[in-house]
Order: sequence, then C-alpha cells, then structure tokens
Amino acid sequence: MLTLGIDSSTQSVKALVYNVEDKSVVTAVSVNFGKDLPEFGCPDGFLPNEDPLVRQADPLLWVAALDKVLQKLADSFDTSKIDAIGGDGQQHGSVYLGDGWSAALASLSDPSDGRTLVERLDGAFSRSVAPIWMDSSTHAEVAALDARFCEALRLRTGSPAIERFTGPQIMKFAKDDPTAYAATKRIHLVSSFLCSILAGADAPVDTGDGAGMNLLDLGKGEWDREICDFVAPRLVEKLPCVYDGSCGLRLAGYFAKYGLRPGIPIAPFTGDNPASLVGTGADKPGVAVISLGTSDTFFAAMPNFRTDPDGCGHVFGNPSGGFMSLACFKNGSLAREKVRTMVGCDYRFFDETAFESAAGFKGRAFPYFEEEITPKHEATGIEADFRWDAASDAEKVVAIVRGQVLNMFERTRWIGSFDTICVTGGASRSKGIRGTIAAVFGAKVETLDVPDSAALGGAILASRLKVGA
Repeated sequence: MLTLGIDSSTQSVKALVYNVEDKSVVTAVSVNFGKDLPEFGCPDGFLPNEDPLVRQADPLLWVAALDKVLQKLADSFDTSKIDAIGGDGQQHGSVYLGDGWSAALASLSDPSDGRTLVERLDGAFSRSVAPIWMDSSTHAEVAALDARFCEALRLRTGSPAIERFTGPQIMKFAKDDPTAYAATKRIHLVSSFLCSILAGADAPVDTGDGAGMNLLDLGKGEWDREICDFVAPRLVEKLPCVYDGSCGLRLAGYFAKYGLRPGIPIAPFTGDNPASLVGTGADKPGVAVISLGTSDTFFAAMPNFRTDPDGCGHVFGNPSGGFMSLACFKNGSLAREKVRTMVGCDYRFFDETAFESAAGFKGRAFPYFEEEITPKHEATGIEADFRWDAASDAEKVVAIVRGQVLNMFERTRWIGSFDTICVTGGASRSKGIRGTIAAVFGAKVETLDVPDSAALGGAILASRLKVGA
C-alpha cells in the first residue's frame, strides 16, 4: 500500500509517497514559494507589509503550489499506485471564503474542465489575504479575550489567548472590515482549506489544528460557542465541523489529471506540529521530541487533557488519539548562532570542544535577543548569573546552552517525565547540546533524522484509513 502525504509549510509545499508495508519513503518532491512561484510575491511565505507585526499570505499561493507539486510528483512517479492521501498545513493560518466557495468546490468534480485550480478558486474568497502564524498584530484582541475569559480560556481551549492564534485574527478582521466578514460564508484553516480542495467538499477541522485557534473546547471536542460568540457574530456558522473520527472524504475528479485515482480516501488534514508528532513516532506517551530549529520546540503525546498551570505551554489534539503538548522557545538556533559569532569560534568548538574544556562550569546564561514567549521576556540581550565579560569563550558557550535547556526543562515539567528524548533539526548534530539535554532531563537522547516529518505524518495518518471502505 502506498500513501501520499502533503505538507504545506511556511515557505514550501512538499509531497511524499510512503510505503506502508516496509515503512519507507518512496519519493518526495517540493515546491518553494520564492523560487517556483515568484509571481505571488511571497518569497518568505508572506506578503511585504510596512507593519512588521502584520504577516499575511495570498491564499491562491497555496492553491497554485498544490497544483504544481502534484504535477511535479506525476512527472517522476506513477501516482496511480497511491491508495490514500493525508496531510497538514502550517498552524494558525486562516482562509476566508465567500459566496463562490461552494461553486468552486463543486467544479472540482468535473475532470474535463480545463481550468487550473487557481482559475477555479479565484472568485471564492471574501478576503484576499490570509494571516499566518507569524502575524502578531492582534494585541488588542488578545487583551479583550484575556479580560473576558481569564483562566477559563486556557482551561477550555488548551492555550491562553495568543496573537497568532486564529480566534484573535478573526476577531480583528470582523472589527476592521465588518462588511467583508459578513460576506464570509466559511473560515478554514490552511489544513482544512487544502483538504477541502482535494475532496471537492468542505473538510472538517481536526482537533490537532483546531486547538491552535483559542476557539475549540478540547475537553468536549467541539467549538466553544460562548467564546466564538464573543469573538465575532455568527462565527460557529462560518466554521467547518470538528472532526469526530468518521471520515467520508474522497479525492475529487479534477486530480485525475495527475494520474491519481478519483475516489481514493483522504484523511482530514491536521496542523504541521501534530503531523510531525506522528511522523517522528512520538504520538504515543513516553517519548518527547525537541526540535532545535530557528525556534526550539518541545512536543510530546499526552493521554489526558491538562494544561500548563503557568500558561506558557499549549495543548493540541493528537491525531492518533488523546492530546499533545507543545512549548515553543523563540530564542533557539538563531540565538545560538549569534552567540557563536560573538565568541568568534568555529562549529567544532561550539558543538564539542567548549563542553570538554569547561565541563565543570556551572554558570548559566540566556540569550534574550528576541522577545521570548516561553516565558514572556523582553529582548534584553544576554542575562547571566556570572560575570559574562570575565568568562572564557568555552564557559560562555556552555552557559548559553545550559540556560536554554534548563529553561526548557522548567517550562515542560508539567507535561511529565520521559525515558527517551528525540532531538531533530540542524543543532541536533551538536554533541555538547545533546549531552546537556541528557543531563538536565535525565533521559536517553537519540538523534532523529526525519527531514520531512510533517509530510510523513500525513502519509502515516492516511495509511490508517480503510481504503476499501
């Protein structure tokens, strides 16, 4: 059995074919927004804006990328062998659709219509832009949600009010452009939007991605009407249904042009973080994943719903059942790279030699080069519990890494303890960082090499569908 996983991330769309029997990746292709679709003006995944807090994309970019990545796959692989499809989208992005949405979906059942996806979807939007996870222009809306619901918001939705989350984004749109909001018939996440296009029908929002909205009551698995009514008028009517485990999505006829068999089942798409949880094999309790990237991210499966008492971490639905926790630390690899440049050392020194020569040093420091979000902290530069200017280069390196890992440990203790921690991302190559994680967390640390974990997670979720049903 072969399944297809589609990952729509911030800067690209990937398509990965997975062999279920031997659990191997058969082939993978990708489309980069800047390189392959320059006409949309989103080289970094978002449109230029004078306001640095505003980060929005053209939703037709994702439509065009879906067309192009499937064509690219069909050019190099016999797609008729694919038995099911799953996927994900960047979390917190939202798409606003108007009167033309239903007709656009209906047109996808006709494989003889010569129009591209962009041509079919062009008139479907009530809003020409889609805010993405990088947008943080909703301070006023977050303050209003905090004032109205206080701790109840976190206890019901799994997270406190967050600027990038979809609820505050919808609230701002409804306030700033009430006419366009009133003309909006459906609000999709990036994941459910692309899944709907593949199916030619409105797809549900799964609890993994839906939890990143501040709108979903995770304990009940349904939209929280009280919160939704506060955010915007008649909001529940505009949202897709929440995925309840029953799946009847099938591939639309349009995609026969790429050799895919119309009618094969589609798993409801999830968010990129829940998909990565599945793709890294951490969707069962006992294993945590630390992704050492631009930001450092810690995530793990949780059997029962509970929230971070300090309000820093987030809880999403686990596509494999139950829940997942996630904590994001903004000052990650870019902060480490800045420290390496300040010290003036090579990677071997930063990744290994410094930890050998300063093994007994107990100082700690944290690089607040960006405003930190876990916990919230202003960008104040390096804060250390020792005299930074008097420390050796090796001591500075060791202290920075220890400070980051200790902060991560303290902010994730509420989740539980773990026998194994899998590290991934570019910085996972560092022996010193791996050793620090093992010492602080008291766990076995394994390096995880899954370059397309989100796309793989989508393909694995597709493999669990009843193909013949």
